[in-house]
Amino acid sequence: MRLVMNEPVDSMDRPYPRRWWALVVLCLSLLIIVMANTALTVAAPDMTKDLGLTSSDLQWVIDGYTVPYAALMLLLGAVGDKYSRRGALVLGLLVFGGGAVAGSLVDSSTGVIAARAVMGFGAAMIMPATLSLLAATFPRKERAKAIVMWTATAGLAIAAGPLVAGMLLEHHGWASTFLINVPVAALAIIGALVLVPPSKAAHHGRIDYVGGALSVVWIAALVYMIIEGPHFGWGVNAITAAVVAGVGLVLFVLWELRHPRPVLDVRRFTNRGFAGSNLAVALFFLAVFGAFYYLTQHLQFVLGYNPLETGVRMLPLAGAVFVGSALTGLLTPRLGMKVTVTAGMVGGTTALALLTQVDAGSAYGAFVPSLILLGLSIGLALSPCTDAIMGAFPESELGVGGAVNDTSLELGGSLGIAILGSVLANGYSSHLDDAVRGTKLPADALATAQDSVGGGYAVAQGIGDQARALAEQAAQAGAPQQAAQLKAQADQLAHGARQMADAVGSSFSDAVAHTSLVGAVILGVGTVAVAVLLPRRRGAHVGGVADGGSVDGGASAAGSAAAEASAGGAHSNSLANSSS
Repeated sequence: MRLVMNEPVDSMDRPYPRRWWALVVLCLSLLIIVMANTALTVAAPDMTKDLGLTSSDLQWVIDGYTVPYAALMLLLGAVGDKYSRRGALVLGLLVFGGGAVAGSLVDSSTGVIAARAVMGFGAAMIMPATLSLLAATFPRKERAKAIVMWTATAGLAIAAGPLVAGMLLEHHGWASTFLINVPVAALAIIGALVLVPPSKAAHHGRIDYVGGALSVVWIAALVYMIIEGPHFGWGVNAITAAVVAGVGLVLFVLWELRHPRPVLDVRRFTNRGFAGSNLAVALFFLAVFGAFYYLTQHLQFVLGYNPLETGVRMLPLAGAVFVGSALTGLLTPRLGMKVTVTAGMVGGTTALALLTQVDAGSAYGAFVPSLILLGLSIGLALSPCTDAIMGAFPESELGVGGAVNDTSLELGGSLGIAILGSVLANGYSSHLDDAVRGTKLPADALATAQDSVGGGYAVAQGIGDQARALAEQAAQAGAPQQAAQLKAQADQLAHGARQMADAVGSSFSDAVAHTSLVGAVILGVGTVAVAVLLPRRRGAHVGGVADGGSVDGGASAAGSAAAEASAGGAHSNSLANSSS
């Protein structure tokens, strides 16, 4: 057996025998880049304390990863198609691992943000490479099943990130959440070289670097605007980013329409099924990442779970993703992707609607039905959409296809955190303002409490510390009258601390309920739109792919198993030649 796998799949006379082991490597690569974001939500409090991060610093520590990740995928996916998809995967893992090492060693907010940006650059190479290599390695009759496992891994990573981070933070500092990526990346690199066959487009012309650069500009500006506006106000930076994003998008579309070999044939989005699949992916991750953002905070701050306990309590979501993925593998070939995707989105909407019942007295059990239903819905909806998106691209553009799917995913996640995070913050601040109106809380303490739920509990703890200090003074006072006065003051402060903590908890719970309602409305409206866009019948076409059709003797679970009308990958004005 050769140490390094150098034979492309298309030169083999039968399916690659170790393709399922290759899928393990691809899923492992996907796992660490998704966990890099979800794990950080748990490590953020320790980082804030150790590095003295402001709220703005913390936001960009998180989103410094997102901007290059989302903006570069399309261009880097095209580069991987032309030169080497496996090379893009290995190089991305090296860059990602290097950024993780740097992130563990720095001691400033600027250093951490820069390290996260490097990791985002690496992730932009890894993410589309995993999907394009999957599509190139598996025969069409097995591709849908492989994509189900890929999607299930993404769902597992969302829930596993806090669990792994919580386990590390039990005995190590926040730097360990960076370093854990290094051995995993090293293992994935070895696995890629040994198990994953090399792949590149058989026929690929010159890369459309102008279109690729325009895609980087408008996507980066859009993501920056999504982050900056809701969190820091619609000032000059956010408005400038909005203008750049709008102008960049227009220029990108015009250029791609005129270019003979565009980096992305934007005409594909005129196909209702293809557009519907991308819309479903974006909306689902808007809901998932937004809900994840506030659920982890509620479990930690309001219910008082530590990071490890929080991670354990998110596991029902991960388990349900696997069940939902198994169900979609059974149901989609029989019912068609329109039914399973719509059912998944209805389930996601219902999961968010259930969270509107959250209040200050809600225990963990109140969240379990929503976590399970949300996980089932992820499994049902996302695999068919990813399969359909990938099936809409010819062999020469599999990397671009993966990038389109993953960009929809990342834009949806960014919008979810931005929109629902902004609704959450405004709702919490408003509810807390009403709850503490009439109290004698100092202005600076009130501002700190309104800034975040963590700040609110910190203020309550500060008041409680003052109460305990006065109680100790009362116990040591020699004069009975002085002791009585100090004790009365201590009791009053202790009562105020309890009131403050109750106000913070109830305000955040009310904000969670309100934010869940907004999320349910967005996903509900999106469900209607997706149901209209997706093909009505199993035989309908999605971006040139027959839903439920077959090729090479096998049925596709989500419609990617139809032959492309143009095998050479040439672009035309018709979509007939046309997954996270």
